[in-house]
Amino acid sequence: MTRGDNPQDHKAIVLTALEQDSEALAEHLVEVRAADIAELLEELVDQQDDMTGALVLLENLPLIRRSHVYGHLPSWLQESLVDRLSDRALLEILEEMSADDRADLYNLLEIDRREALLRRMAHRKREELRRLASYEEGTAGAVMTSDYVAIPSGLTAAQALMRVRQTAPDAETVYQLYVLDEHGHLAGTWSLRQLLIARPSAYIDDLMIKDVIRTQVDTPQEEVARLVARYDLLAVPVVDEEERMVGIVTHDDVLDVVQAEATEDIHKGASVGTLEKGVGRTSLWSLYRKRIVWLVLLVFGNLFSGAGIAYFEDIIAAQVALVFFLPLLIDSGGNAGAQASTLTVRGLATGDIAFKDWGKLLGRELLIAIALGLTMALAVSPIGFLRGGEMLMLVVAMSMTVIVLIGSLVGLCLPFILDRLGWDPATASGPLVTTLIDSCGVLIYFSIATLMLANL
Repeated sequence: MTRGDNPQDHKAIVLTALEQDSEALAEHLVEVRAADIAELLEELVDQQDDMTGALVLLENLPLIRRSHVYGHLPSWLQESLVDRLSDRALLEILEEMSADDRADLYNLLEIDRREALLRRMAHRKREELRRLASYEEGTAGAVMTSDYVAIPSGLTAAQALMRVRQTAPDAETVYQLYVLDEHGHLAGTWSLRQLLIARPSAYIDDLMIKDVIRTQVDTPQEEVARLVARYDLLAVPVVDEEERMVGIVTHDDVLDVVQAEATEDIHKGASVGTLEKGVGRTSLWSLYRKRIVWLVLLVFGNLFSGAGIAYFEDIIAAQVALVFFLPLLIDSGGNAGAQASTLTVRGLATGDIAFKDWGKLLGRELLIAIALGLTMALAVSPIGFLRGGEMLMLVVAMSMTVIVLIGSLVGLCLPFILDRLGWDPATASGPLVTTLIDSCGVLIYFSIATLMLANL
């Protein structure tokens, strides 16, 4: 069986061998990719609650492959497994992991265990781990790795190639080479392809790209992801305040960032907090706690809708047909607001728009919202005429136009306001916008109805 076969076939064989305590388990594991083994471990623990089986599976892997598998595991499973490992076994895994994965796993440990492990590490690795683990979560420093190929300036292409051969085995990627001056400052970059085709006697300082796209250690990870996507980079170098190079953020780490940020925005858009273990593994209490706060707040927000209806109970009693159109109108406003909010939140998240664009976007949204409102008013007018005659038709049409207009403008403006206040704009989508538009829609609808139908 080869690595090109279906991963599910490999998993079935491994599970069978594990259940039968087969001596062939280690042989089968050789054929399975590290990412697939990590997924299999998740299945063992999540579906079968088999932590012992997961540990047996890991013990049948060579140390290097075991460290790669740990790098693919989610943080909750890493925590569960390392609690069952001795300090010696854990130290062996840490030392074989890539620098960024090592720092992530290190940050999951208790403080006492961290110190115990650090004391047993070589000085160079210990200091490097402390530095990588010290960067604030959500920044370039927290997702970067220090395993990159650095070349001193002043070398010839032949000398640089020799340097690559010496350092490449420990590097996470060798496709981009970084030229540093004597003080560790990033002087330029050179691709491996350029190095291979260059004349051996050519100096890299004459051929390298000196205008290097780079980022700071404290740059938010979303900004780093946008940088990589914009310039199609395999990796982006990270420098400190003094422009000394400290690491790189690779494209695979950027993919993890994009997925995590998208999931977080979706959860916030639904007024749910961040779920560390995913919805399938989060406890009932945690799911309840993450969802209840916003739901209770939105309940009180909906009380304004009820208060509005109570305030206009006289016109409602006189024109009962108004009630028929109430859900239709406020839902239409909520839908328009949710659309505008979603577009704005996503634009802010991707960097497509910024606060300086607010005035321009407001003008465009005003025109679009009027067109949407008039179209929807035209669509619902015949129903208004059939239910209550010409005057009710006008009330419904005017209300639809105004409610859709207000809903769209609120959906556009609220994310900008939250972003300006330093809050996550994703909070402004979904339930929050819908609740605000519901309250506004009730007041707008019955106010127009009162003005136009009170004397009938």
